[in-house]
Amino acid sequence: MSAPCFVRTVARGFSGGSGLFRPAVLCSDKVTVTRKMTSRRRTDHLERTASVHRQMELFSARVCDIISESDTVKRLRLEVAHPDFSFRAGQWVDFFIPGVDTVGGFSICSSPGLLKREGVIELAVKYARHPPAHWIHTECSVDSQVAVRVGGNFYFDPQPSNPVVDLLLVAGGVGINPLYSILLHAADLHRHTHSHRYTPGHTHLCYSAKNTTELLFKDTIIDICHERPDKFSCHFHVTQQSSDIEPQLQPYTIRELQIIIQFDVSRELLMSL
Repeated sequence: MSAPCFVRTVARGFSGGSGLFRPAVLCSDKVTVTRKMTSRRRTDHLERTASVHRQMELFSARVCDIISESDTVKRLRLEVAHPDFSFRAGQWVDFFIPGVDTVGGFSICSSPGLLKREGVIELAVKYARHPPAHWIHTECSVDSQVAVRVGGNFYFDPQPSNPVVDLLLVAGGVGINPLYSILLHAADLHRHTHSHRYTPGHTHLCYSAKNTTELLFKDTIIDICHERPDKFSCHFHVTQQSSDIEPQLQPYTIRELQIIIQFDVSRELLMSL
């Protein structure tokens, strides 16, 4: 089960479905994409999400900064100037690149609060040969112009009348993006209770990656846990760490041992099962 699916399952159990994690209302005139699909090629983002709610409007965006989060992941900061642009923590964007036919799909890793404060959203994209990701890693530069459209049925958008619940976020690798957005949003809600009037309970993040280098946003995650240790906690899990874990990460990191056992099962045993 993927991390987002796991969190979706946990969220449904919160207070009998309190509505804190909620599906977006389906739009009756949503655009659907139909293309001939074959087993020989990977379906693209628009095909995989054709039935998922997305906003109707496309918004222009400017790349205002590019940050290397790891050896394989770049974080884009996108300035979206239009006042009508908005999103909820956990959603993603359709990513349109001039001159590139394939439309990308990337989860937003920043909080809605950052958009309100600075007019910026952030995307963390892992290197791949897929055209949108490849463009980001090889051709994208500051001041590049793109377009984005928000989508996604699953997001964290608590309202003042909702009951207080604890949050469990479980992520692996670059799949942390939507959950990191939710974590940041929860932190913003604790910092600005006067303006929102909803305060989450305790938020715990379980995050797994190959090694500590691939643990994205780890410094900010630890800072949030230090800022409100009564409200935030985290555990990092690494599965292929070949060097010593950095001292500042040791209190939070569990080093997993991968043990592979090969069984030689005889035909007679298989026949008896």
